[in-house]
Amino acid sequence: LIGRLMFELPEEMGLIAIAVRQTQGKGRGGNAWLSPMGCALSTLHIAIPLHSNLGQRIPFIQHLVSLAVVESVRSIPGYEDIDLRVKWPNDIYYSDLIKLGGVLVTSTLIETTFHILIGFGFNVNNSNPTICINDLIAKFNKKEGTKLKPLAADCLIARTVTVLERLIDIFQEKGPNGVLPRYYKYWIHSGKQVRLHDEEGPMAWIVGIDDYGFLQVHEEGKGVESVHPDGNSFDMLRNLIVPK
Repeated sequence: LIGRLMFELPEEMGLIAIAVRQTQGKGRGGNAWLSPMGCALSTLHIAIPLHSNLGQRIPFIQHLVSLAVVESVRSIPGYEDIDLRVKWPNDIYYSDLIKLGGVLVTSTLIETTFHILIGFGFNVNNSNPTICINDLIAKFNKKEGTKLKPLAADCLIARTVTVLERLIDIFQEKGPNGVLPRYYKYWIHSGKQVRLHDEEGPMAWIVGIDDYGFLQVHEEGKGVESVHPDGNSFDMLRNLIVPK
């Protein structure tokens, strides 16, 4: 529906589809995304000028959306320490332990405008199949003796879109450096190691993200290089490829 409508509406008009239940959810690489009741599920359309900071660095959009989901919770007074984090390139995690959400971005370039469809889903009030945000809040209340209230999926979708708009504005004005400090604050990869190429490949330390949204790693004796997922592994960080 949005794929047909997005070219018909004025560029300044926002467009989002929200589902309470989803039966044919798609993940990265054609994987299925299971969506029981209690998930926050939506597809958002945005238009990005090609000749803009973000238009020249489209892969960053998935990072901005992941960050917006995390900040939609952790920017609420009292909820700052709920251990929700981002995993490169497009996942939302509880600590560095369990995935509870993901982002899928597709883009179409028409003349000098990118039409972006952002699908994002994250567990709000469903304990299965992994864990959900309200589980984390209950766990935090028990540990800290607080009485934080559970959150609603519609509220968090609205907050996510609002935060995303601000992040896009900052990125367009200041480029990657305007948002990366906030991204690194919540990401799970600081000081972590990964293997390159295959299971027996060389070890490399994760350094950060380059100007185009690719992961930067440091392999001993070879300096810092940018890498991207091989596309075959279930764990997108297990084996990484160095672009030529």
